[in-house]
Amino acid sequence: MQGLVMKSTGSWYEVQDPEGTVYACRHRGKLRLKDAKTTNPIAVGDVVEFSVGNEKENTGMIEKVMLRRNYIERKSVKKTAQGHILAANVDQAMLIVTWTYPKTSLGFIDRFLVSAEAFRIPQILVLNKQDLLDEEALVLQEQMIAPYIKLGIECLKCTATENLGIEEVKQTLQDKITLISGHSGVGKSTLVNRINPRIGQKISDVSDFAKKGVHTTTFAEMFRLYENTYVIDTPGIKELGLIDIPDEELPDYFPEIRDMRGECRFYNCTHTHEPGCAVINAVEAGEIAVSRYESYLSMLWGEDNRR
Repeated sequence: MQGLVMKSTGSWYEVQDPEGTVYACRHRGKLRLKDAKTTNPIAVGDVVEFSVGNEKENTGMIEKVMLRRNYIERKSVKKTAQGHILAANVDQAMLIVTWTYPKTSLGFIDRFLVSAEAFRIPQILVLNKQDLLDEEALVLQEQMIAPYIKLGIECLKCTATENLGIEEVKQTLQDKITLISGHSGVGKSTLVNRINPRIGQKISDVSDFAKKGVHTTTFAEMFRLYENTYVIDTPGIKELGLIDIPDEELPDYFPEIRDMRGECRFYNCTHTHEPGCAVINAVEAGEIAVSRYESYLSMLWGEDNRR
């Protein structure tokens, strides 16, 4: 029987069959050996084959993971040489951003976008907590998101606690499976609850001491918002480390750099120092945002991403 993985706790998986029945499943040990580069052989959003163990208790065993059309991965927190798959088989990736309480850095945003772009997954930025921004901050916000709008990335503004801007977010989610991610405390769970109050995700305040979020989502989980519309809520991410992207491929995941790859003097240009580099010239001319170029260099040179 085939089913859809709705929730992962690391050892148990909630799998929904085509009729909507949910089974608590484990997996065969051999699955982990087949995917040694990731800490989780099965991710939320995976389509799997499973056998029913106990029909009365709705338990089962996952036998096989079907071929994924895409997935989004980050470095494992505990095993840095391995990756952790956030979600599989998604139509789009939505990053919840806040400029204060807590602050989302541009470097973090760009890492998320690159992780999604690596699989050509469309990206959306949702700028939450607009009520906390004064006039000066609102002007700065427009300057910060201008490069993303230029790239065609949808940027939505909302205040989830006040139910402002939620309808626009709903329309963007319609008829798609969407991964929702962001730092702890940016309002992911509040936003999901506003969209569909029946979900009832646990929420918590931001820590006054550290001005950072308190983790409320412990495991990745998929929720049905309405017909043909699902969101995958992920645990709050403190940092997002890239994995398995060769240096020579990294420029391809920055669309503005990718579009200029044929204009550099050297075919193997790294866009860091070479004479006749179209990318460097575009940065100096203001055609490519300095912040985006700095993010590219940071990822290329492996600098600490917690900035």
